[in-house]
Amino acid sequence: MEQTLSIIKPDAAAKNVIGKIIDRFESNNLKIAAIKKLKLSEEDAGKFYAVHKERPFFKDLVKFMTSGAVVVMVLEGENAVAKNRELMGATNPKEAKKGTIRADFAESIDANAVHGSDSLENAAIEIAFFFSKRELA
Repeated sequence: MEQTLSIIKPDAAAKNVIGKIIDRFESNNLKIAAIKKLKLSEEDAGKFYAVHKERPFFKDLVKFMTSGAVVVMVLEGENAVAKNRELMGATNPKEAKKGTIRADFAESIDANAVHGSDSLENAAIEIAFFFSKRELA
């Protein structure tokens, strides 16, 4: 079974659609192996998105990700990384297929409702950033 990290971002959490997004995962055979709601500090958001540090949008991304609560979870299932990315839809919600999370709940390319790991390797790194081994059920 694969595992992947998913984050429900501040824009979606503020819209009170956390349950609707979780239902998309569970209805598509992704089990929640771990979950928590938290508010990221600037330091944590900066470390998590360090791969983008040199990009022009980095400061805005950190500011956005610290603007409210997020829900971080480990999704588990067959082809979890690919399935999660398919359910999320394109990064830009205007380009996302109808019925995807971003098409239904995202406002813009910046406030795009969810984050998902892009590979198994990154999933392992991202999961370890937020969860200890004993938190994974």
